[in-house]
Amino acid sequence: PLQRLGFEVWPVHACQLSNHTGYPTARGRVFGAEHVEEVLAGLHDRDAFAQCAGVLSGWLGGAGVGEAIARAVEHVRARRPDVLYLCDPVMGDDTVCGERMYCATDIPDFILQRLVPLADVLTPNRFELAVLARKPVRTPAEAVAAARTLLERGPRLVVVTSLPCGGEETIACLAVTAGDAWTVETPRIPMDTPVNGAGDTLAALLLGHLLRAMPPAEALSRAVSSIHAVIEQTRAEGRRELALIAAQESLVNPPRVFGALPYSPAATAAAAAGEVASGSRRT
Repeated sequence: PLQRLGFEVWPVHACQLSNHTGYPTARGRVFGAEHVEEVLAGLHDRDAFAQCAGVLSGWLGGAGVGEAIARAVEHVRARRPDVLYLCDPVMGDDTVCGERMYCATDIPDFILQRLVPLADVLTPNRFELAVLARKPVRTPAEAVAAARTLLERGPRLVVVTSLPCGGEETIACLAVTAGDAWTVETPRIPMDTPVNGAGDTLAALLLGHLLRAMPPAEALSRAVSSIHAVIEQTRAEGRRELALIAAQESLVNPPRVFGALPYSPAATAAAAAGEVASGSRRT
């Protein structure tokens, strides 16, 4: 997605697997900290860090790999103080079977203590936000409160994905700064089999839009709109993998744009009350 938006990207892989781990099996190897450090050292030798405008981190095989990334961010900042670091704290999610963690046991505390203070932007899903903030996140109001506890540790922006917003037909993303918050709501797209990677793709798109100096609300709107289009294309093709190539134009120009609205606790409460009332009538 970042390349399709026009950015040069230097990938540093934390693993090489035959397929994503949403399948019953995956073959390949998770790389250790030494491998990641070697690749980063090679980039440092080429003075690449001086040319780096943004850093994106995602799934980590362990705290050692995370520490290598943290040091790389610090080295980049020494050369480019304006570098934008987006940390996607990949730890787990909500599934039809309930909440699940799919990271190493040392990752949640490492992310909270080491990466959150370094990050400019965090992109947890609802479950990951609750883990990091160490408090329940069931509503937009709770998500805003939890996000602001993380902002106190250093980031400027927290974007929360997969957030319920008062009904089964819609889902929301929420962007929170110290003084403002915005939501983007989209219709849920029913899928026969859940797809993996939407959160990773959104993080990449968000970073790209922020690097182009889009305001947070606009960057959120564009990224969410693109993800919605990609998932629609994926469903139309009956695929298990995100249709990133088939829908690549939607990464740049989403066909339908869902606007970001200022978060209003009163409006959210009214919508929830209406949903409860309508549910009572149906009952």
